[in-house]
Amino acid sequence: MTQAAASSAPLGLLADLVEHGGVLILSGAGISTESGIPDYRGPTGLARRAEPMTYQAFTGSAAARQRYWARSHVGWRHISAAAPNTGHLVVAELGRRGLLAGIITQNVDGLHQAAGARDVTELHGNIGRVVCLGCGQRTGRAELDRRLQTANPGWDGQVSQLSPDGDAVLDAAAVTGFQPVDCLGCGGLLKPDVVFFGENVPPPRVTACYDLVAGAAALLVLGSSLTVMSGYRFVRRAAQLGIPVAIVNQGSTRGDCHAQLTLDAPLGQTLTGLAALLPAG
Repeated sequence: MTQAAASSAPLGLLADLVEHGGVLILSGAGISTESGIPDYRGPTGLARRAEPMTYQAFTGSAAARQRYWARSHVGWRHISAAAPNTGHLVVAELGRRGLLAGIITQNVDGLHQAAGARDVTELHGNIGRVVCLGCGQRTGRAELDRRLQTANPGWDGQVSQLSPDGDAVLDAAAVTGFQPVDCLGCGGLLKPDVVFFGENVPPPRVTACYDLVAGAAALLVLGSSLTVMSGYRFVRRAAQLGIPVAIVNQGSTRGDCHAQLTLDAPLGQTLTGLAALLPAG
């Protein structure tokens, strides 16, 4: 392919946009599917049966908390064992080349940071942390895992389905008798340090993300259907400000109408091709 043809192809047009730098990444669950973590609405999420836990159900029902912690106790181990894939590694490399204004991720798996990316804003938190709803103390998920093992000796739950937030589908019998634990400091309810469905992203975090959008030269969406307003609002803001938007996702997205460029393609393959077209830096 000639240089002129490469520049006119969709991937070449994306490279033209990115090579000038100042690109803000907005990533969703689709970037982590190649690490074995399913998404909610993309190709790997079409058969999803489990309804995500809501904040209202979690805080209002002891039975819901028991069910969540039993399922998450095994589901989190699958998330924590996942390794960054090519897409995460290329995003980190773009950052090292000085082409990024930052990364906003809707994911809670921490894989951008594991790949070496910096300046990552975790819009929905991180499943690797736990927060007490009473005193606000944050602790590591590995510590909670040890406590739950101690509180549930001999318990074994087999995962039949996994969600991006570490929730998992278990046999109902496996949930019965599972014993959650409370905060060691105040005895309050423990919750994963993530934004549940029905819960608001902390306003200061939203404001910081809007500031990132306003300061970016372009917004590149990777692996998000943009179905929920949580991420879609940043695409709308970029469009309102006249900032170019490009979207790489498998399937159409809610933000396609705002994008100058859309690529319906696998993330790892596409980002590898993008990196090859860009100056080494």
